[in-house]
Amino acid sequence: MITNNDIMKKLRVALKLKDTDIIDILKLAEFEATPSELSAIFRKEDHANYMPCGDQILRRFFDGLIIRNRGKMEKPLIKPQPAWVKCQPLRTKEAKANA
Repeated sequence: MITNNDIMKKLRVALKLKDTDIIDILKLAEFEATPSELSAIFRKEDHANYMPCGDQILRRFFDGLIIRNRGKMEKPLIKPQPAWVKCQPLRTKEAKANA
């Protein structure tokens, strides 16, 4: 089974990221991490200082990566509307007769 630590390790290699790059990416997503915490995430599971990478760290890393590559989203593209606005009104019998 692949763990969050494995995903972080593979992304670090695939994107050619250094620890400082990863820290900067996490800062973009408003998450603070120290170099020692990152070092613990990238260690082998049997190492004494190994730390499992939680879902929040991985999620914030992805969020920061999106911000770094695309930029911060200024405002939503589509304004959310209540469900009743999206529904088409029912035709009355009078409207059907006139059509």
